[in-house]
Amino acid sequence: MLLGRRKVRIETERLTLRPPAHADFRDWASLRRDSEGFLTRWEPTWAPDHLSRKAFTNRVYWAQRSISNGSALPLFLIRREDSSLLGAITLDNIRRGPAQAGTLGYWIGESHARQGYMREAIEAMVHHAFHRLDLSRIEAACLPENAPSRGLLEKCGFKYEGVAQSYLQIGGRWRTHVLYSALRMDRRGRTDVG
Repeated sequence: MLLGRRKVRIETERLTLRPPAHADFRDWASLRRDSEGFLTRWEPTWAPDHLSRKAFTNRVYWAQRSISNGSALPLFLIRREDSSLLGAITLDNIRRGPAQAGTLGYWIGESHARQGYMREAIEAMVHHAFHRLDLSRIEAACLPENAPSRGLLEKCGFKYEGVAQSYLQIGGRWRTHVLYSALRMDRRGRTDVG
């Protein structure tokens, strides 16, 4: 199921999840800049032009193409009460055919962390992926020492699956990550085979 040209909006209790728009540049750049030390411990090294308008414009165009062709669903977290940009969540690497799976990634501005916003966003994205996109599996990975992210994934129903050696370059080094997944029909741990 391709997402096509339709508008993608997911509503949660406090948030609207929607694709990035060109008008978001200042808010995005400011939030990323203010949270740089908080985010760069966990993310691939930022390109020298990471916070530039050109890089953001490319990001918006990538988001539009990805949504249109069904390969990814990149969304911004907008707090409805004041229209503030809080972070982003992306369901990427959407695979069809026998896999019916995608990979989840997310970030939140430091001043908005640990207030339940990302949990709301993850739960809404997982529900959308399973019930609107008809996916069967959502994967996520994080650094082993990222206890807040690991706890968040577990609270959202993701289960630990193992370790991926040299999974991503973080801070210029290949880093091992822990892998989690959520399954639409989660039968892990059940003994009633059939």
